[in-house]
Amino acid sequence: MPNHLTLDTFSKLLDEMPSSNEWTSLSDSELTAQSVHKALDSIKDDLWVAAACADRILDDAVVQRVLLDIGLERTTVALRRCQAAAAVDDDSEDTTSATPETSVGRDALISHFNHLPADARLCAIRVVILDRMDRLNTYVEMCKLAPAESEEVVNTPDEWEDDPWAESAQPDAHKTADPPVALSAFLTDPLVRSACLFASHQWFSALGIMSERHAAHLWPYRVSVLDSIPEHVHPLSYREFLPALDASTNLEKRTRAIPWRPAADWCETPDVLATLNASGLNLDIPPPISDPTIQSRDEPSSAEELSEWYKRHIQRIISSTGMIDVALAVVQHAAPQGVAGLDEMGEELSLLARLVYDAPQSEDGIDDDWTLDRWYAMDPVTVVRAYLAHSTPETLAKDIWRLVMPYLFVLESRAERAGTPDPTIRTRILYEYILNVPLETAAAVFEASKPILPTAQRIIQNDEDMARLALACLYGSNSLDEWPTMNRIFECLPAWDITRDDDQEDAADTTIVSLGAFVTPSTTRPRCTASDLLIFFQPLPLSSLSRALDILDVHLESGEILSRWSVPAPLRWFLQSNSDVPEQRSWANRMARRAGGSEDKLNNLDDWEWLLEDMLKLTGKGDSGLRGAFGLLSQDEVLRIFLSGLLSTGNFSIAKTLLTSSKNKLSLSSESLEDICLSCSRELYDNASSGNYTFGEMKLAYECLDVPPPSDRLLKEKEFIEATSRLSSFNVMSGPGIAISPIEIRLTKDRLSLVSRVLSSNNDAYKHTEVILDLVHKLGLRNNVVAEVKTLAMLADTALQAEDFQRAYDTSERMVENVLALRSSYPDLDTPEIQEADEVCWVACFQLGRQPEFEDVEKKLSLLGRALELCPPEKLHDVLVAWRRLENEDIEAREERLAYRRDVKSGLRKPSGAAQNAAVSLRARLQDFHMPSPPLLSTPDAAALASRTFRSVAASFPFSVARGRSQASHQELERSRSGSRRREGEEISTQATRVLSKGIGWLIGADDE
Repeated sequence: MPNHLTLDTFSKLLDEMPSSNEWTSLSDSELTAQSVHKALDSIKDDLWVAAACADRILDDAVVQRVLLDIGLERTTVALRRCQAAAAVDDDSEDTTSATPETSVGRDALISHFNHLPADARLCAIRVVILDRMDRLNTYVEMCKLAPAESEEVVNTPDEWEDDPWAESAQPDAHKTADPPVALSAFLTDPLVRSACLFASHQWFSALGIMSERHAAHLWPYRVSVLDSIPEHVHPLSYREFLPALDASTNLEKRTRAIPWRPAADWCETPDVLATLNASGLNLDIPPPISDPTIQSRDEPSSAEELSEWYKRHIQRIISSTGMIDVALAVVQHAAPQGVAGLDEMGEELSLLARLVYDAPQSEDGIDDDWTLDRWYAMDPVTVVRAYLAHSTPETLAKDIWRLVMPYLFVLESRAERAGTPDPTIRTRILYEYILNVPLETAAAVFEASKPILPTAQRIIQNDEDMARLALACLYGSNSLDEWPTMNRIFECLPAWDITRDDDQEDAADTTIVSLGAFVTPSTTRPRCTASDLLIFFQPLPLSSLSRALDILDVHLESGEILSRWSVPAPLRWFLQSNSDVPEQRSWANRMARRAGGSEDKLNNLDDWEWLLEDMLKLTGKGDSGLRGAFGLLSQDEVLRIFLSGLLSTGNFSIAKTLLTSSKNKLSLSSESLEDICLSCSRELYDNASSGNYTFGEMKLAYECLDVPPPSDRLLKEKEFIEATSRLSSFNVMSGPGIAISPIEIRLTKDRLSLVSRVLSSNNDAYKHTEVILDLVHKLGLRNNVVAEVKTLAMLADTALQAEDFQRAYDTSERMVENVLALRSSYPDLDTPEIQEADEVCWVACFQLGRQPEFEDVEKKLSLLGRALELCPPEKLHDVLVAWRRLENEDIEAREERLAYRRDVKSGLRKPSGAAQNAAVSLRARLQDFHMPSPPLLSTPDAAALASRTFRSVAASFPFSVARGRSQASHQELERSRSGSRRREGEEISTQATRVLSKGIGWLIGADDE
């Protein structure tokens, strides 16, 4: 027989010993109680039979028990021999009376084991069989208390809801679940592993049996077993396993132990086990629950350690499942068990449970996960907001009473327990919440705090605090469309019957003025919050609060009116504009214009009358004597603003009806009415995109002038609009491809430059003298003779460039007549107007008079004569030179004609040939004097040339290098007197070219060099 035996190699032992072929031929599934007895009873070798019983581990409890019973029976004889040997060593004569409690004779027992090693092996096998018998008993008892089996019911499709066989398909309610551990594994695995497995499957009844029957083995691993229980399981299900405190020892209570055998077997005593291991036979008996991977603690925990374990366990439950109710139940269980230090955590969990389970949730049911760490990180106001985050106005008051008030009472009691009582903590936190919620939510709180309610039922129980909160909430709000809600809040406020004297009213009004400055944004405080306003209202006495509520009433009414006409303002604006006239005027203008611009309003007379009534109402005082939003504006100014807004919309028929109505709501002086119409017309004019006054804003600007009775100012403005329309018809451009806009026309300081653009951009415009002059008159230059003279000069110059000499001459004659008439109307000819007209006139006459291509000498002499009459003294010489040159040419022509007639009469010449020679001679001389005509103003830069032309017309005669030209003129005169005709012709041609070049230059605006 081998000297080495392990508990896991019984089959090897059996192989080394004589065996029964009948036993080895039986498989585990074929074993029955009868077959076991039949195969083993006939075998006399106890060791072999005991090893065979230990070798077979079955899942059948009945057969397994038969095997264990046979094994115990076959080890009994060896047990007695060993007990006898140990008793002899202890000088005990009665070996049959030895008990497990008898001390073991170590030396004698070792000697006995060395003499009979089979007894040692049988004792070791007995230890294993006894442990298996205890486990088998435990397993059988656990199976009796197995929970009912829970099977998932498969949802059938809708068409099978009425399945008649559905009832029979339901699982048996009395069927129990199979244990999570098979019997064979339970008998061999460490007990702690099996206990943890039962705990994870929530077999708490079975776990209780294991804890009682194997308390000595499982106690060190109690924490690991508890940690195996799923966190979501309610603690009531496993409360008997949770640790408790023994008040007598202030240590953890030990688990109650009810082992299967009141006393351990002699083989299981520590001395015998130690002797077996020291026998040298290497029996290697492992502990029944040995598992090095699981931590153990045999000593009971202290009170502080228990408290810490519970806190960690609660944190683990919340962090892994978020089930606050389960964590709270753990605390509620620990309190009666004597575990201290969990009161505050229980309090927090109770409040958190209200938030998670009792507070209203979002419609989708998906809220953030709540943990204790997150809860501890929240300040009280944030907690209140979380409680009421999903409350509706209808449920808010109820939620405050059942959720928020308990929380606030807990905070107050904590402060008292901490020795720092704070009686204002409830109101302070609640007020801060109210100040930072939407007005609709705040209104629900105020409605639940009405003074008519019993004090105990009011959320805000102090009337003065209620007024301060309402003022802070309303004036601190930026809302522009919640006027009904604001009125609901106002209607909930208390009304005090206070008689104030003048000093008190002045103090209250001064307070309101200070409040206006307080709410005005600044660099240090861009926005005044409701909390800031509450600080401002806090020290106000009752009389000032009452006055503030009266002012609030007026402001709410004004706010509703402004909102009605699409110009809403926050309530704080009424404080800011209380003493600001420009701000009130600006808002009145916005009201009159934006209301009129709304498409769904003001489409008839009644709407406009309603708007007028509201605007006038805002300027007056109510029953309390307080001014409205426009209280700093006079009624006359508001009427003017209203009419301006009405006219800006183009509803001129409504404006006329209001002005002529018998109700006479819109009573304005004729001068004011005219000013308003002119201002609105000009505004429409400036905003017009086209100058055509038959449509668009220009049409409105024109028709606006028909609202008041006619006057010179209105007529002048209408003519200017007509002139603008005519300019647009001429396609005047302000840039390449860009038509001139009305605003550019109005901003043009020199209106005649516009006429110059017309003449330069239209080849035939100069032919329509009356049209151009009418355009000048309507541009605001009617009865301005100088402007008319300049216009005629431009027309003559344009005709000259077009080589239409006759039209240029006729226009020049008309210009001369206007100048002479102007000179005759002034006693003093040195006035600037006459000098300017003379300058333009003589230059224009001189230009046409010296034009070589104009063949009518008499008309040219007439023009040069007018130039001599009107030019300044320093220019006489230049004009005279041109006059004499033209006169000499006329004399020569006359002489040639007379000589020709004499020759024809005397027969020296033939008429045809002589006439031909004379014509050739004249053309030759004219050819010497000829210059190409200046190009027409149809070139790409015609507009620029014309503009510069006009500037030159208004200036003095622009000969360049006047002195040089004057000296040249003297030299020409001397040469003419010397009779040198040919040289004179050359000089005249050269000088004429230069003079004409410069002459054309003054028309096109060339700069002098």
